[in-house]
Amino acid sequence: MEETWSTFRELLLPAVDGTRPGRGLERTLRDEIRADRLHAGTRLPSSRDMAGQLGVARGTVSAAYDQLVAEGYLVAQRGSGTRVAPPTAPERTDDSAPTPTARRGSWRYNLGPGLPSLAAFPRSAWLASVRAGMAELPDAGLGYPDPAGLPGLRAELAKYLGRVRAVVAGADDVIVTHGTFDAFGLLFHSMRTQGHRHVAVEDPGGPDLAELLRFHGLAPVHVPVDNDGLRVDALARTNCRAVVVTAAHQYPLGVALSPERRRGLLEWAGAVDGLVIEDDYDAEYRYDRAALGSVQGIDPGRVAYVGTVSKTLAPALRLGWLVAPPALRAEAVIAKWFGSRGCGTFEQAGFEHFLRTGGYDRHLRSTRPEYRRRRDAFLAALAKHLPDWEPIGIDAGLHLVIRLPASYADAEVAALLESRHQIHLAALSSYTSGEPLFPGVVTGFAALRPDRFDEAIAAVAAAVKAA
Repeated sequence: MEETWSTFRELLLPAVDGTRPGRGLERTLRDEIRADRLHAGTRLPSSRDMAGQLGVARGTVSAAYDQLVAEGYLVAQRGSGTRVAPPTAPERTDDSAPTPTARRGSWRYNLGPGLPSLAAFPRSAWLASVRAGMAELPDAGLGYPDPAGLPGLRAELAKYLGRVRAVVAGADDVIVTHGTFDAFGLLFHSMRTQGHRHVAVEDPGGPDLAELLRFHGLAPVHVPVDNDGLRVDALARTNCRAVVVTAAHQYPLGVALSPERRRGLLEWAGAVDGLVIEDDYDAEYRYDRAALGSVQGIDPGRVAYVGTVSKTLAPALRLGWLVAPPALRAEAVIAKWFGSRGCGTFEQAGFEHFLRTGGYDRHLRSTRPEYRRRRDAFLAALAKHLPDWEPIGIDAGLHLVIRLPASYADAEVAALLESRHQIHLAALSSYTSGEPLFPGVVTGFAALRPDRFDEAIAAVAAAVKAA
């Protein structure tokens, strides 16, 4: 046992030597399990023993164990301790490749970001549009599709984006994609061929984006965000000539890129012969402020515009769009052809009909007030049960950030709620490359019915109080 303890001390002491020992411990254990240096079935020391040997609080170790149990890396059974879980998939041969995190579907309350109300999907209207769209297809339309997308859908998207988002585009400028990450992949492939090696991303920002960049052989460079959006002065100090921004509604903080920053961003792009990739992921939902037009509409030659129906209809449709600058469009279409031969014709035909006949606009008109009601119910429950938790970014979108009291460790709060109480939300620290601005959690309010928020937030408050 002493030899085993020596091994654990040597392995884990560097991980807890810092201001956030819990996160370092969690990351190191996860990496060692992924690399099979901690083998399946290996029994870990108890949280009390591990904390004593490493000189950290027992709660820090418990939170790291709980998080890794929730992710499936560890299994904990009464009487047999905590062990490394058996593998559930073939071993990777490339240790640098990212591993998608499994999602759990058995939460008591899902307060996580990322989903609209799936129950609000207009099944009947969508099926009618798919039937009508298929009926309009000629026999030749059942062959391999245009990799850029059905011409009719691209024309409808160009009109819709110009009307709603002030995007400057014709049908020939639009590429239909399998969603946002497909559009990113097409851009990143084209950018690699044109010599890009680094791409700036917002910090905090979507945690999957950095992994996607690395997957495509590009290095993410994290640029801080403040109350006015991306810090363009910090961007200018990098070696990047491309940046991904969520200008209309920064993810996750919810701030909008200020007019001065918008001008500065486009001036930077012109000075470095660069590219701005505008991720307009939830522009359709605004409650307490007017929607901002796209950055692309100001400078179409420097901005690639990306959108999706994942937040408005459902992620299962796998439909999105890319409006690419002329210098990147041809290469992106070629990448689309070799990557997937284009998107499904039936879904495209259905969406074209849905747009053209006003079904999409009607769906948005019905869901906007519903999501406002859900947001208001969330905020009322938060004020009632957790008045010292401060909501941020509440005037738009389908998610918000909650600032926790300064004494809280957000990763431990998230791990506690998920592993012990089946309540899902995300730690703000998992969205940052370094130290977060403040302890917080990223929550979604679209997937839960308004009448369930009071009991959900009451459960969160009870769990945190008990801990």
